[in-house]
Amino acid sequence: MPSSLLLEVPALADFNRAWTELTDWLSLLDRVIKSQRVMVGDLEDINEMIIKQKATLQDLEQRRPQLEELITAAQNLKNKTSNQEARTIITDRIERIQSQWDEVQEHLQNRRQQLNEMVKDSTQWLEGKEEAEQVLGQARAKLESWKETPYTMDAIQKKITETKQLAKDLRQWQINVDVANDLALKLLRDYSSDDTRKVHMITENINASWASIHKRVSEREAALEETHRLLQQFPLDLEKFLAWLTEAETTANVLQDATHKERLLEDSKGVRELMKQWQDLQGEIEAHTDIYHNLDENGQKVLRSLEGSDDAALLQRRLDTMNFKWSELRKKSLNIRSHLEASSDQWKRLHLSLQELLVWLQLKDDELSRQAPMGGDFPAVQKQNDVHRAFKRELKTKEPVIMSTLETVRIFLTEQPFEGLEKLYQEPRELPPEERAQNVTRLLRKQAEEVNTEWEKLNLHSADWQRKIDEALARLQELQEATDELDLKLRQAEVIKGSWQPVGDLLIDSLQDHLEKVKVLRGEITPLKENVSYVNDLARQLTTLGIQLSPYNLSTLEDLNTRWKLLQVAVEDRIRQLHEAHRDFGPASQHFLSTSVQGPWERAISPNKVPYYINHETQTTCWDHPKMTELYQSLADLNNVRFSAYRTAMKLRRLQKALCLDLLSLSAACDALDQHNLKQNDQPMDILQVINCLTTIYDRLEQEHNNLVNVPLCVDMCLNWLLNVYDTGRTGRIRVLSFKTGIISLCKAHLEDKYRYLFKQVASSTGFCDQRRLGLLLHDSIQIPRQLGEVASFGGSNIEPSVRSCFQFANNKPEIEAALFLDWMRLEPQSMVWLPVLHRVAAAETAKHQAKCNICKECPIIGFRYRSLKHFNYDICQSCFFSGRVAKGHKMHYPMVEYCTPTTSGEDVRDFAKVLKNKFRTKRYFAKHPRMGYLPVQTVLEGDNMETNLQAEYDRLKQQHEHKGLSPLPSPPEMMPTSPQSPRDAELIAEAKLLRQHKGRLEARMQILEDHNKQLESQLQRLRQLLEQPQAEAKVNGTTVSSPSTSLQRSDSSQPMLLRVVGSQTSESMGEEDLLSPPQDTSTGLEEVMEQLNNSFPSSRGHNVGSLFHLADDLGRAMESLVSVMTDEEGAE
Repeated sequence: MPSSLLLEVPALADFNRAWTELTDWLSLLDRVIKSQRVMVGDLEDINEMIIKQKATLQDLEQRRPQLEELITAAQNLKNKTSNQEARTIITDRIERIQSQWDEVQEHLQNRRQQLNEMVKDSTQWLEGKEEAEQVLGQARAKLESWKETPYTMDAIQKKITETKQLAKDLRQWQINVDVANDLALKLLRDYSSDDTRKVHMITENINASWASIHKRVSEREAALEETHRLLQQFPLDLEKFLAWLTEAETTANVLQDATHKERLLEDSKGVRELMKQWQDLQGEIEAHTDIYHNLDENGQKVLRSLEGSDDAALLQRRLDTMNFKWSELRKKSLNIRSHLEASSDQWKRLHLSLQELLVWLQLKDDELSRQAPMGGDFPAVQKQNDVHRAFKRELKTKEPVIMSTLETVRIFLTEQPFEGLEKLYQEPRELPPEERAQNVTRLLRKQAEEVNTEWEKLNLHSADWQRKIDEALARLQELQEATDELDLKLRQAEVIKGSWQPVGDLLIDSLQDHLEKVKVLRGEITPLKENVSYVNDLARQLTTLGIQLSPYNLSTLEDLNTRWKLLQVAVEDRIRQLHEAHRDFGPASQHFLSTSVQGPWERAISPNKVPYYINHETQTTCWDHPKMTELYQSLADLNNVRFSAYRTAMKLRRLQKALCLDLLSLSAACDALDQHNLKQNDQPMDILQVINCLTTIYDRLEQEHNNLVNVPLCVDMCLNWLLNVYDTGRTGRIRVLSFKTGIISLCKAHLEDKYRYLFKQVASSTGFCDQRRLGLLLHDSIQIPRQLGEVASFGGSNIEPSVRSCFQFANNKPEIEAALFLDWMRLEPQSMVWLPVLHRVAAAETAKHQAKCNICKECPIIGFRYRSLKHFNYDICQSCFFSGRVAKGHKMHYPMVEYCTPTTSGEDVRDFAKVLKNKFRTKRYFAKHPRMGYLPVQTVLEGDNMETNLQAEYDRLKQQHEHKGLSPLPSPPEMMPTSPQSPRDAELIAEAKLLRQHKGRLEARMQILEDHNKQLESQLQRLRQLLEQPQAEAKVNGTTVSSPSTSLQRSDSSQPMLLRVVGSQTSESMGEEDLLSPPQDTSTGLEEVMEQLNNSFPSSRGHNVGSLFHLADDLGRAMESLVSVMTDEEGAE
């Protein structure tokens, strides 16, 4: 807004300020609404946000009167100003703020409606998710109940039926999963601006699990169908194979008989024909080898399924028959071959057979070696196992051939004589017959031994490789199961981690709950460390066995280890962040108090947690809150109140309102104290304990008085005041009793209820209190006016005379009870008179008296009303009375009565009678009957033994808890550069800090001494004035009277004699609370009395004249008093 307009229309400045504040608040509120995100699917989080939105909407509605007032002010400004530019700007701003208000309100309502719909949708999704998880659990349970595949028709049929039923159930349960997916998609689509990670991850897990179950069921069903088909075909195949065996056995028998005929070897054509037939037979045998092995393998499986039944025995016999016939058939085939090969060149054929076997064994050994190395994962090793099983079947098939050949060589070497060998073996050169025979024998025997050795070696190699495969399979299966289990647990933990909100988005009140949940998660994932170690140990064992893990397994292990480390780091980081947030922002922190100050001020915390305040404009620090400084400065305008008790009470009242303690009931204060277990009154409280208790108090007040209480500001200012009263050295600790005394003294409660509560705090368990405990209470109480610089008005800081007065009132008993204490407090002892006066000031604030001040002419009188007991119809308001103003004909030392509530007719009559009596009383009467508004107990010039004892007691308690405290900080930390310092610089800075602390203590002590000195000088001056004034007046009147000897407070004129009236209760205590009024000559002539009566009750008012008759008795008694006084004066002369 242009400055020229502000100068032309000054009221626009206030309007502009109010408009800016409301606009900024609405903008901030709108940004907060848009930035608030919730975890979709988390009902607790959504409901918390709904409550928060409801509170925000209530705040908006509570501020509506502010908007309406702004609109009204704008209309008034438009009506008052003729400046068209100003009117246009005002209209524009009002339209803008109304539009902004409606927009923010619409956003709030839309967000609240969206959250309510989100609750319904999330509830439906959670129900759908639970149903989907339930059917998943049922499906998993059925899958886990399945054992190995049976090999009986009934069992297979039963399993097939169960699998088909499960597949049917899955098709029905698919509806539940689809419903959960549809609801999840709705959440993901409709609430994409909020946090949908939880819904997304849970939905993915459900779908992945569902797909896995479908796949397993399909594979299971296919395997069962295949097994069922094989079992159906197995008897037929077995019978067919047995029939073929019978035919082949017949053929082999015929060939065997033919090969054993005499002179067969001489018929080469016949040998070739038989060899061809044998080859055909051998081809059929080799063609049926796989059939035989499959039948044997399947038969063994069926046998295991039929174990213990009659069918098992029958099948076992048939399998034994098959194996026997198969073995015999192969033996016969080999025997036929050996006979057919028996000829003159037999040793050459044996030699070739052995060479072929050696080559085959070498090939097989190479083939077996090529099967290494071991695969790095379970499927690869399983494939190697299948390959090796085929390899072993091939060895088993070749075994009869090798054994038969070796047997033939043995027989050949045994049966053939050397002569025959000589003919068979023809060397190119001539050798002796014996040597030629030996060469043939050595050659065949050597080859046979090599074949036998290589065969045994190959078998051992195969067995060793099978052992390694079996061990690797077991270990890899164990590794796979362990990795699957670990992966599942990590995924579950990662789902929880994925649902975490950023710490900055969490509500402060929920930080502790989130911290506990993360700690629970940490406890749950701690056992995963054993799982990770177990998986890694299994991997190392496989490496030790020479098994190189596959890239897939290696990546899986690396992924699991990485995820585990990241999960640990994430949990620890989350706990650290939550700890830091809870420390900096939680209930035990002081962060929420940082909003109690505005720029350029900043709230800082010293090492012992005591707050101080930095002004960045002046680059200075101070202990007092800026608002507290302003409050103390505003108290200065009360220094013109002449009477110290009222001056102190009015200052405390203003302080009480600023701290909002006038809203705090005694019951609420007691509840807060009990909630924080503040029962040991001698125990010290640190700053955090004080803040926590004050926060509890003001949070409750905010709930009851939302528009009146600013919790951070009130907590910070109340803490500031308590430290100023009870911890001027800023040690960061005050006693529980001091805390209670300060809070209870300024709370809203009946005066005697406060007395009872405070007495209870220092009384023993039996209900009695000794001098030391009472001294502690009074010592803490007197610190309140002392902090305001008014301690000298109430007898100084020495409370020994007050304690002595109380116990003298109790007839010097060693201990007093609550009733005696209350009776003594009702006398309003000088050291505590400020407290009842505070209550009267509070009661008089709203009082309205139908009377007119005779000085300033205020009508009606608001606050205290002071009625003269010397003149009729003479009233003074509190402003004139406190400032010492008087009207003509009335002096300050005249007796007066104080009212803090409107008077009643009975009180009016009573005061009239007292005026009549005082008309006839002389100065001597008042000298003989001095009255004070308090119970004098001491002067500041008395000794300080009790204070010394209290200080010693305080030091003792302080030393007792020294290990819990921090070093005192007499001045707030200063703003210092953060450049690096040498050790010498650090020592100098530390020494300078100690010197500053010592200087601060000396200055504080010097200030106290100066205040006491000023108070003593003021009192001495007043004493001199009061000693001189009565003598001067007595000389004028022709008589002399004695001066008072009680302690008096500073005043620039004579003080009134008061009758305090609180409500309808009158206390005839002459004089203001902290002084004794000097007696004055109050005698007047009867003519003056009658003249005032006539002026007060003119004859034209009949009812007033009638009232004179009712007062006849009082007038008679007054005349009698006048006569007696006159008689006394004559006798004295």
